[in-house]
Amino acid sequence: MRLILMALGWFFVGVGIVGIFVPLLPTTPFMILAAALFARSSPRFEQWLLDHPRFGQPLIDWRKQGAISKKAKIIAVTVMAISFAAMMATSHAPAFVKLGVGVVLLCSAAFVLSRPHP
Repeated sequence: MRLILMALGWFFVGVGIVGIFVPLLPTTPFMILAAALFARSSPRFEQWLLDHPRFGQPLIDWRKQGAISKKAKIIAVTVMAISFAAMMATSHAPAFVKLGVGVVLLCSAAFVLSRPHP
């Protein structure tokens, strides 16, 4: 079981790294998931993530307080708004699909904005 959890942890680290370069694919949630999996399978890799210069502080803030930095909130909500506007302008999807995407993005933005600052 430990090897499966560690493999899943590395899988989510990989997905998170891809998210750095691919718009609309968030990085931090995948790193949070990877850290949780490493906590149950490899304390060494968990510590590596927590000590990482780019990913460490957001992970620590999330674990301690469920907090998201102001900068991350602004970026997240801005990208959601731009993505929704681009979809509305270019998609030929039915109106109910566009409405569904809008509702999901609105709920996601509300969740992000509701989190405390570190």
